[in-house]
Amino acid sequence: GISSAGDISTLGRGGSDTSAVALAAALKADECQIYTDVDGVYTTDPRVVPEARRMDTITFEEMLELASLGSKVLQIRSVEFAGKYQVRLRVLSSLTEGGNGTLITFEEDENMERAVVSGIAFDKNQARINVRGVPDKPGIAYQILGAVADANVDVDMIIQNVGTECTTDFSFTVPRGDYKPTLDLLGSLKDSIGMAEVSGDDAVCKVSIVGLGMRSHVGVAARMFHALASENINIQMISTSEVKVSVLIDEKYMELATRVLHKEFDLDKA
Repeated sequence: GISSAGDISTLGRGGSDTSAVALAAALKADECQIYTDVDGVYTTDPRVVPEARRMDTITFEEMLELASLGSKVLQIRSVEFAGKYQVRLRVLSSLTEGGNGTLITFEEDENMERAVVSGIAFDKNQARINVRGVPDKPGIAYQILGAVADANVDVDMIIQNVGTECTTDFSFTVPRGDYKPTLDLLGSLKDSIGMAEVSGDDAVCKVSIVGLGMRSHVGVAARMFHALASENINIQMISTSEVKVSVLIDEKYMELATRVLHKEFDLDKA
């Protein structure tokens, strides 16, 4: 490839996938075939759940969510690029011949009912920051999170709770590599903003369920929470969208939570 300065350079992480999608879009190809070390997109990582099943098809929206939530099959930039230019993707194995892999398409299969949950993703690259006892007034969220953003730290899950005596508490997650710098940054702002306490935990992980079927089924989050509770797994934070539910839990329960949820939503069954 060529850098912005005109120098010849190697492709960055995910660059080959994204370049392939760009070529497919320019050539108006019927589909873009991505060869990788796995033979398709699985309901979750087979190394964690041996019963994980390869999916024949998955929608672009579901794949984008899985990629953004920790699935390593495709780099998120290539999925975003495919969405922008309406390029169908097929994930195939570079190690074995034959097989149809997984087709990532914009069209839902009208001949079958969508599964409530299509896949489970997990992400260890998480750390939780807690800010307690700040003044409950307009602009306080901006003062805290704006400073974090100015430091080029990506904030993911956010919770704000009303505290006592006109104060409020914040909890949010950042990439684990930014954990200590974020604690140091907020520590330096503690007096000027009026924080009572800044603390955190970098032994956490995010586990997410994804599926278009959530749009037409109620109680999906409740099923997820009940399944985790049955294994005595405490939920620290929750984030939702139309097609996903994410929870922050203790890192030591990541594999157990993934297995429990895979079984709860029958993802081992075709």
